Amino acid sequence: MVFSRKPRTAKQKPTKSTSHLTIITELIIPDHFQCPISLHLMKDPVTAPTGITYDRESIEKWLEMGKSTCPVTNMELTVEDLIPNHSIRRMIQDWCVANQSYGIERIPTPRIPISSAEASEILHNISLAYQSDQDGKRCLELVGRLKSSEKESERNRRCLVSNGAPIVLASAFRMLASQSLKVLTEILEALVGLLPFNDEVVLIELGSTSESLDSIIKIMKQGDVGSKLNAVLMVKKMAATSKAIADHNNGFVEPLLEFIREPVSLQATKASLVATFYLIIDDERIATEFVKMGLIPLLLEILIESDKSMIEKSLAILDGLCDCDLGREIACANALTIPVLVKKLFRVSEMATEFAVSALWKLCKNCQGKYCLVECLQVGLFQKLLLLLQVGCGDSAKEKATEMLKMMSGCSEKLECIDTANFKGLNRPST
Repeated sequence: MVFSRKPRTAKQKPTKSTSHLTIITELIIPDHFQCPISLHLMKDPVTAPTGITYDRESIEKWLEMGKSTCPVTNMELTVEDLIPNHSIRRMIQDWCVANQSYGIERIPTPRIPISSAEASEILHNISLAYQSDQDGKRCLELVGRLKSSEKESERNRRCLVSNGAPIVLASAFRMLASQSLKVLTEILEALVGLLPFNDEVVLIELGSTSESLDSIIKIMKQGDVGSKLNAVLMVKKMAATSKAIADHNNGFVEPLLEFIREPVSLQATKASLVATFYLIIDDERIATEFVKMGLIPLLLEILIESDKSMIEKSLAILDGLCDCDLGREIACANALTIPVLVKKLFRVSEMATEFAVSALWKLCKNCQGKYCLVECLQVGLFQKLLLLLQVGCGDSAKEKATEMLKMMSGCSEKLECIDTANFKGLNRPST
């Protein structure tokens, strides 16, 4: 594949002297300053053995996509073949300085990527620090160096992961679980900075002792905003792949619920919802504990007004909580449950609709008496299920919708439908 070039231009930033009339002056970027892949001004030029110079970020992304050749010459190429082109970089920097009046900012001098040998040395020293003397201070210093490296570039992060940084950090966290919170939060931040990594052994190592899990809970409760976010992100990862959290005496229920009740950040709340979902799946004990601590009303609040992602996660959890007796009982007792679930049909996504149908089916099928069926008829579920069968849905949702239609057909009460747009007229039918 051969990339064609078109001259790139830079636009002058409007100044106060231009008043309401914006004068735009085009500045042509020299061809040899442009990356052949992105056609943008190169920030970190590297040269391949073929003699072609690319911007490091662009050529590395090209190779990550599974390509193994130079995009221009089609000759074989690997990441290790790339050499920093300091001459071109200095010429680009000089050009940027000479054209500052056009709003061009000087590109910073890039740092040299960490090598595999350097990564191994840092990790070896971290292992010595926690294995030999359990030296928290020395470990803190080394982890700080590792964090700096992983933040510099995506290449550094991949290099650290490929050299086993996640398992070393997880082991350090476990061994230093009795150390100060500062040491543990630094290790956890470095570990989260290496995500994503697909190594279940790392997560098993991190959750292999109650001391480690207690330390994570402590960070979730007592850490600053950034530390809390790192902790809940790691809990989400662990909950998805390991049963260690679920077996830890329900210790994670309270802090996860608190992140949902009092959001630290949107990212932390979403991570907490995902972790909660994984914990309650196939574990009625934990699901019941979440219900006892008031999760269902919180989920209903989120469902009333939130973004698509939050609604889908909340519906998934609510559906899971309806698998346990107490969950169905509390959901049935809340006047918002059925109107909110019915309202979300068709309005969010296909996934959200399937979760809502599943939760409604569990409530209608298992709740004693006809309260749920009566409410479903009142808020127009019968008509919505007919529409659902017409437009099509998954086999599971189709079965449940069909069964609910049969159940509602058996209710002979003459009911007045109510408006679910603003949840007016919500009341329980009398027995």
